[in-house]
Amino acid sequence: MKAAIVPQPPEGAVPAGQQDADERVILVDGDDRPLGDGDKLEVHRLGQLHRAFSIFIFNAKGEVLLQRRAAVKYHFAGHWSNSCCGHPRPREQTAPAAVRRLGEELGFQTALTEQMQLVYRAEDACSGLIEHEYLHVFLGRYDDDPRPDPAEVGAWRWSSVGAVRRTLVKSPHLFTPWFQLIAERVLDAASAD
Repeated sequence: MKAAIVPQPPEGAVPAGQQDADERVILVDGDDRPLGDGDKLEVHRLGQLHRAFSIFIFNAKGEVLLQRRAAVKYHFAGHWSNSCCGHPRPREQTAPAAVRRLGEELGFQTALTEQMQLVYRAEDACSGLIEHEYLHVFLGRYDDDPRPDPAEVGAWRWSSVGAVRRTLVKSPHLFTPWFQLIAERVLDAASAD
């Protein structure tokens, strides 16, 4: 299936970069224990370990919902990735934050189940920013098309697991580094269901 292109944000909308500058994230240690909070962009400039989540949504056909990050995103803009990503806010629990973010970013909500946790670090050569995250990975199911926020999502598509695997082998540079790290494990788990 071809990618559905998302229209640009309306004139006068708050730019994604400004939204990001106003957010705070939870700093954690290697065991995901909170150490305080920090400015989202500064944390990414310094490469500080912080709590985050990634969501993979599957439909009844077993296809995974992929998104291409909007061109205005502050890092890894234009890369394909899993359905949704984000950060819990200070004093916000991770699972409810993931449900909240799914609604904000893709325009729907569904039940999510935590699949795994891992720590990773990736640098974006274009922006100079560093993702160093204690990542909670969630799976969910949804059988309709998303209604994404154009400030977050440039395009989206439902893709078969086989097609994702082939594209990851042929063109890994098209994807975010966290997607490359966790996709195989998540796709294997989803295929086993």
